[in-house]
Amino acid sequence: MKRVLFTLLLSLFAAQGLAASDKVALDHVDVDIYDKASLQSGAALFTNYCMGCHSMKYARYERVADDIGIPHELYVDNLIFGDAKIGELMDIPMQSKMAAGWFGAPPPDLSLVARLRGPEWLYTYLRTFYKDESRPWGVNNAVFKDVGMPHVLIDLQGLCAEKPHTGGKPGIDPMSGQEIGVSGCQSYAVEGSMTPSEYNDAMRDLVNFLVYVGEPSKLQANYIAPFVLMFLFVLFVFAYLLNREYWKDVH
Repeated sequence: MKRVLFTLLLSLFAAQGLAASDKVALDHVDVDIYDKASLQSGAALFTNYCMGCHSMKYARYERVADDIGIPHELYVDNLIFGDAKIGELMDIPMQSKMAAGWFGAPPPDLSLVARLRGPEWLYTYLRTFYKDESRPWGVNNAVFKDVGMPHVLIDLQGLCAEKPHTGGKPGIDPMSGQEIGVSGCQSYAVEGSMTPSEYNDAMRDLVNFLVYVGEPSKLQANYIAPFVLMFLFVLFVFAYLLNREYWKDVH
């Protein structure tokens, strides 16, 4: 029994060491689920570039439209494709078997990906595809080694010619006055329609939207939280006074 426990512990430490060795420095991103303009931009990016393969079957079109401030008619006309109705879940018609044949595995549902991976992982991942002819789709990723999906945002970002730098802390070289420590592509094999700064802003919006979808009730929860605390404070005052009245004659 001791030998089995020792083997299990050794395997655990070995796995932790392997995970630590593969860890990639992530880039920081500021998300704000109250920024409706950012959420609207992120919803448009997700619908146009991600939703062909990835579903959000735990989210509903109507709830998303209401939360991010898009009128139903506008949402239906621009962000719902096919025969889906505004009250339906954000699912896709792609079948898992077909997707597995194309990509090797079905693309995952992204409803909870921000809670699983974290916003900084997503932000870094979306910005670090690079050219790798040894891969089936001709691309690899600095965060997700041997990624199985194509770079669907190549029209916007372009394609890095080599593995991008991640986790940098931007600063200014005091000698040359040039910006240093910037994460991202150093050169491009394919040019995109956006500048690096514009693409970073777009990915921030997309990540912001994914963070919102992972926990949409947070919008309402944060809004009502001060009122709940005020109610509890008032209730505490009355409870305290009532308790003092009950015990005033007890010595």
